Amino acid sequence: MSKHTMLETTESAEEKLARTADVVRTLTRWHDDFPSPGVRFADLTPVFADAEGFHAVIEFLAACAPEADLVAGVDARGFLLGAGVAAALGTGVVAVRKGGKLPPPVLSREYTLEYGSAALEIPADGIDLSGRHVLLLDDVLATGGTLAAAAELFRSAGATIAAAAVVLEIDALGGRSRQGDYSLTSIVRV
Repeated sequence: MSKHTMLETTESAEEKLARTADVVRTLTRWHDDFPSPGVRFADLTPVFADAEGFHAVIEFLAACAPEADLVAGVDARGFLLGAGVAAALGTGVVAVRKGGKLPPPVLSREYTLEYGSAALEIPADGIDLSGRHVLLLDDVLATGGTLAAAAELFRSAGATIAAAAVVLEIDALGGRSRQGDYSLTSIVRV
């Protein structure tokens, strides 16, 4: 598939969103008190394992920023999304890794999440990010720290966040309010 070319369908954007959201709602498994007490974990593994569901998610996310020239997926389920969307758009993909998983030099950002704190890293050399338009992807937006830290990493490297997108957003945790001035799209909001 050539760069920035998606399969054309006769479905409207609203119809695609509704179809994709139905698949996500139907296949998402919820786990209470995981990974720690009080946390309700959204497991999207069944969505990604379903061929129709995965294809619908990838197609929808790719449409969020067709002008992006680089896709970034946040560790770990974002890697699956990032690779699929990059293939659909004909771009490269960068894996935004958890701290300590990349050899130096790295750019690093610490952040807080619903059940603790962590750090994200991207390579500090080897990839010219200056002036790139990045589509930033993650599976779930909860408190928003992960996505915000990833966006800060790319901005610090001279890139622009073309848009950010997630499969599922948990409204009650307020993660949207921690994001920057880039467009943020979620397939399902609960």
